[in-house]
Amino acid sequence: MKQAETVTFGGSGLDRAAHLRGDDTRLDPLRRDPDSRAIVLWRGKPLVVGPDGGALARVGLDSALCRAASSPMIFLGLDHGRAVFAADISGWVPDTDSTPDPSGFLDPSLQRHPDAPQDAVFAELRSIMTSLGARDAELAATAKAIFGWHETHLFCSRCGAPSAMAMAGWQRNCPTCGGQHFPRTDPVVIMLITRGNSVLLGRSPGWPDGMYSCLAGFVEPGEPIEAAVRREVLEEAGIRVGQVDYLASQPWAFPTSLMFGCKGEALTEEIILDPAELEDALWATREEIAKAFIGQHPKIRPARKGSIAHFLLWNWLSDQLT
Repeated sequence: MKQAETVTFGGSGLDRAAHLRGDDTRLDPLRRDPDSRAIVLWRGKPLVVGPDGGALARVGLDSALCRAASSPMIFLGLDHGRAVFAADISGWVPDTDSTPDPSGFLDPSLQRHPDAPQDAVFAELRSIMTSLGARDAELAATAKAIFGWHETHLFCSRCGAPSAMAMAGWQRNCPTCGGQHFPRTDPVVIMLITRGNSVLLGRSPGWPDGMYSCLAGFVEPGEPIEAAVRREVLEEAGIRVGQVDYLASQPWAFPTSLMFGCKGEALTEEIILDPAELEDALWATREEIAKAFIGQHPKIRPARKGSIAHFLLWNWLSDQLT
């Protein structure tokens, strides 16, 4: 698929400089370099500046925000030769009138830190992901995923003892049993299932009214991507799928998934819904999807812009899947 790497979070060619992660003799000078910069996250939200949160705020490593970090900074890589780190200040407690609402599908609240640049706010990544440039999107998604992994892997999975961050944030080591642990990525298939002029869509309970998307599900151990596509569609909607082809991938840091976008040809048409998985599923024609994209469909709202589901549907409409 020619458009594959243009998907949001699809990668910007960041030099991750993995060879530096375990080399403090080379990393320490970068930590002291006045040209080095850090992006800042608070409870998974990146600090952004500009209209519509169009750019990550980048601060010096000696800034008050970095000094307030609740854990060691993570080395993200080199951006045009300049070191970029990520700092997490989740321990900060904002004013009560700006605290997030955890009950919604997406948190629209913004938080302003007194030590941040005047026009900078912490914003939910999903709400600003299409405003960010490719490099900023890759940096933000990487930092969010790595910090999220550390938050849920504080203890050794072998012996249960507290583990410690290592390799500039890309590893955790257990001082008790010597175990080494690495950031995990969960493989997920998301599929554009077509039959003639129609595409299969579904919606999960709790989604915003009218929102429909491509079906998706986790790849199980020992299972190839193609088999996962067929199994998930059969389990959730009762549709049998024949030919399956890979299209594009998207890192999805909500929390730590890698989405494998695929297309599949349906062999059957009757939908047999699994209510434990989906609230609804339906076949939508190209004409209906086109109306949904311009907000004129009476029932269907398309997947959020920036998601790989939106990307696949848009390219299907544009005949750019090959």
